Amino acid sequence: MIPMVDLKTQYQHLKSDIDAAVQGVLDSTHFILGPNVQTLEQELADYLGVQHAITCSSGTDALHLALRAAGIGPGDEVITPAFTFIATAEAIRYVGATPVFVDIDPHSFNIDVEQVRGAINDKTRAIMPVHLFGQPADLDTLKQLCRQHDLMLLEDCAQSFGARVGVQQTGAAGDFGCFSFFPSKNLGCYGDGGLVTTRDAAHAAMLRNLRNHGSDMRYHHDRIGYNSRLDEIQAAILRVKLPHIDDYNFSRRRVAHRYNELLAGTGVSTPFEDGLGTHVFHQYTILSDQRDVIMKALQAEQIACAIYYPIPLHRQKAFADTTAGVNLPVTDSVAARCLSLPIYPELPDASIERITQVIRGALD
Repeated sequence: MIPMVDLKTQYQHLKSDIDAAVQGVLDSTHFILGPNVQTLEQELADYLGVQHAITCSSGTDALHLALRAAGIGPGDEVITPAFTFIATAEAIRYVGATPVFVDIDPHSFNIDVEQVRGAINDKTRAIMPVHLFGQPADLDTLKQLCRQHDLMLLEDCAQSFGARVGVQQTGAAGDFGCFSFFPSKNLGCYGDGGLVTTRDAAHAAMLRNLRNHGSDMRYHHDRIGYNSRLDEIQAAILRVKLPHIDDYNFSRRRVAHRYNELLAGTGVSTPFEDGLGTHVFHQYTILSDQRDVIMKALQAEQIACAIYYPIPLHRQKAFADTTAGVNLPVTDSVAARCLSLPIYPELPDASIERITQVIRGALD
């Protein structure tokens, strides 16, 4: 069987360091907001090129906390794509605001900046692009729109850790960058974990307060906050893995480009790289009118594949109260034809060749 991601192989490569880091936490008995969290936050800030990096308990919480710190709430609108995981828009609803779904670019699958331009009105408070599958969105244009209309820019970087636009990392361009450390992410821990980045010291202070029950001092609570702290064990694991992230992303790009070579001439559409930023291939996603045929052929050979995302958010029951009449033809078309293939840094060439041979055979 070829899995979508092989976490065991990566663990085996780092086993001695990870085991020692976890044992160190167990020996210290300091499990919450301890030295590993503090050091990790500085290491993440240095790597991402941001002033402040605040860890939290999940990528979803990162989005929620960022929206809270931004002061977004009832009556406000946040423009975002419908072709993403539900957490993107779910977090907008958490604060009482309304997600305004716009269409995506048919090549990058990222938010269509012209659609964003047309959706801005006097209720709009923020734009939340998603760097989907590891391809950075058009941050330069989005930043210009935010400056022009006095809007906040909140980057959903759940799938783009280590991706760059020029020399700038995703998560360093907007008012907030929101990351996930879910185990299958490019930089993943062994449970849930998240991160919010910001340039603003006041926002950073608010984020730290919110993630810890609205408290800066024990038993003193300034506001209603949350229990959203990254634990020391996860921080220790991430500290071991962080120095390897550029190598991991380089290897993901190697795998993706090998796929591109072997799928040339098959008629499937391979992932687009727009040249504006460095794609880190959290997912390798193809488009084909024969998606179901390809899926069945792969599954018959015990090769994993997945559809991200089969039902776009504007067609989900959870958002039905605000999406009547919303028409997103590119999103619908991509959702009907997309298929993600196995990708992880350690995926061997022999497996890539086997996967593409099965696809070619299915399409003959």
